[in-house]
Amino acid sequence: MDKTSEEASSKGKKRQRDQQPTDPQTNQLHHQILSLEDNLSFTDTLVALRMMRAQFPRIDKVSIQPFILRSQLYSSVKDRTQVDRELESLRREKVVRIFKLNTGQDDHAVMFFDDYLNQMENVVKRLEEKEGDLEVFKWFRTQVIDSKLEPSIEHQELYTLLSLGGMVKDGHISLLINAGLLILKSVVLWSFSVLASYTRQLIDPNMYWFAIPNIGSVLKGLSQGRKEVLSFLNRRRYKEMMLASMEKKRLRFSPLDMRFHLRDLIGSGHLKTVQTSTGLLVRVSKD
Repeated sequence: MDKTSEEASSKGKKRQRDQQPTDPQTNQLHHQILSLEDNLSFTDTLVALRMMRAQFPRIDKVSIQPFILRSQLYSSVKDRTQVDRELESLRREKVVRIFKLNTGQDDHAVMFFDDYLNQMENVVKRLEEKEGDLEVFKWFRTQVIDSKLEPSIEHQELYTLLSLGGMVKDGHISLLINAGLLILKSVVLWSFSVLASYTRQLIDPNMYWFAIPNIGSVLKGLSQGRKEVLSFLNRRRYKEMMLASMEKKRLRFSPLDMRFHLRDLIGSGHLKTVQTSTGLLVRVSKD
């Protein structure tokens, strides 16, 4: 190999390594020492993703790889257009995958691609302990995940891609759904009247969302934690508190820590920060 080829190969390997997420335990003490106020803002989406991945809370009794909410990125990178543009680029380059969540109309989770593959492998290993036809998971990994990068997939396209791996049986897609890798796509319909408004959810049997296995209980905690944080601040006289003090509070109803929820609520606009002479103040946003 000539010198030019060696340099090109070296640069390629360096760029590939640079895109890999850092292990959550790497420099863990350093990340724990940094307060939220010290690392709330970033100028680059990938840097923000890596930091938030490293700070993802350790959750007991749930096997889940770190994920980041899009709203959390909005709290840290002020230009939302930049976040969306850089996320789209990272998605196309297979650095991350983006998942629609059922906790809110605009809720999306971002997971590093390798973390998602590890999450899938853990699910398959547990299923191997039971009897069953597990070849569909290999087809899903090689034929679907590598080629379909969008958050959803149509039934016929899913069937066609799986067929590239082998003969698809009726129960194969059910296996993927039961494993938590797919969920049927639902459509929320809003209805309005003079007295009230209400919603209805309709299931589209021909569309699926890609999903993160084992995330169900964590999402329940996410919804409960949001309510708990907002309720706590709303009970205070001025509906505000110093960010440094707020970050130290422990939540009763969420396995996710206060830092995780504060980033989420600031990015979604439910909370706002105000710079004071003694530090950042977090305050409930006015309706």
